[in-house]
Amino acid sequence: MATAHINIGSNIGDRHAAISMAVAAIEAHFGVKARVSDPVVSPPWGFESSNEFVNVGVNVDVGELDPLDLLSVLLELQQSISPAPHRDHAGGYIDRVIDIDLIAVGEAIVSSPELELPHPRMAQRLFVLRPMAQIWPEWHHPRSGLTPSELIDALRRE
Repeated sequence: MATAHINIGSNIGDRHAAISMAVAAIEAHFGVKARVSDPVVSPPWGFESSNEFVNVGVNVDVGELDPLDLLSVLLELQQSISPAPHRDHAGGYIDRVIDIDLIAVGEAIVSSPELELPHPRMAQRLFVLRPMAQIWPEWHHPRSGLTPSELIDALRRE
């Protein structure tokens, strides 16, 4: 049975309620109790906004579900909570009610136009690494071999 690590974030509206809705939707879809990190508050990454993000990491057992099929499920759940776009007309990030990102599925490596696993920018984002270190400290990045805590240490040294 594969474990998926998902990062859920929100920086507008009732951020905690949106995240709770997303966690509940994931649990209902998979029929399991998810493991959820403590919230992490951080400034937006990759764009300017005065609205801080609240992010949580979520681990859920997804059985043998193909990562592309899992991504599809997560995008549908995200759309059901807020159909608003996540990017502006030029393709840049914007404020959002909910953002559900698939970060890793076990130690699988996936490289396709639709999905890169592990998430290609996870090692640059403390708001992803800190929750992951809390709820999945034993995970190892399949390319670098580093744990989430070791990735945090590497990011802080940069």
